[in-house]
Amino acid sequence: MTAWLRFCHDGETGFGTLTGGGIAVHDGDMFGASRPTGKRLALDDVELLAPSEPSKIVALWNNFHSLAAKLDQPKPPEPLYLLKATTSVAAPGAVIRPPTAYSGKTTYEGELGIVIGKICSEVSPGEADDFIFGYTCVNDITANDILTRDSTFAQWARSKGIDGYGPFGPVIVAGIDPATLVVRTILNGVERQNYPISDMIFSAQELVSLISRDMTLLPGDLIACGTSVGVGVMKEPANTITIAIDGIGELTNEFRQ
Repeated sequence: MTAWLRFCHDGETGFGTLTGGGIAVHDGDMFGASRPTGKRLALDDVELLAPSEPSKIVALWNNFHSLAAKLDQPKPPEPLYLLKATTSVAAPGAVIRPPTAYSGKTTYEGELGIVIGKICSEVSPGEADDFIFGYTCVNDITANDILTRDSTFAQWARSKGIDGYGPFGPVIVAGIDPATLVVRTILNGVERQNYPISDMIFSAQELVSLISRDMTLLPGDLIACGTSVGVGVMKEPANTITIAIDGIGELTNEFRQ
């Protein structure tokens, strides 16, 4: 099990692996040929960045049995998804704000993220693990009042593509079985979500396979696997929101109205 991250140090961007509470700096390409440089950095001495720079973010809807049952939604025959803007990416620890013109409700959605490691097109579920680099924590933030504002058109891309509304990280962990993981969301110190990834309608491998039949997935691309019960509104003027997945880590951001 290896935890990869990206960082900024002395004005330069780098990447490496977590080791003993610090960072073992690498050079080369995280998703290609990389090697340790022998340099070590303390976490306190760097600014963490989102752990990849995706060319696209694929976000699932209705991918958990429990939430589908609660919403009285049928099990979809194929993955239902949208694309989030890459400018929605925010780093771990970043302060996130809604657009100045928006004063409606904003919700959190704690999710597991799949990060692609190799060019991936038309792969089978059995081949998918060879194309998955690892897994990360995602908060798929949504401007709910925009989503439903027009009765003739659900504005998924707009409501979820707002600048900063796609934080993920702090690391990408390789070498774990996603089906064993549990996602927890903590809002202002209170646990709001606690659900198992094993409840997904489409497994991580099935998602990669089926999505790759529609579009080529590139190294660094992010698939947000969808969320389950417990989604809620961030109501306070300043909200601390943490997505915690044991075996991966904790993604914490502040959302300010």
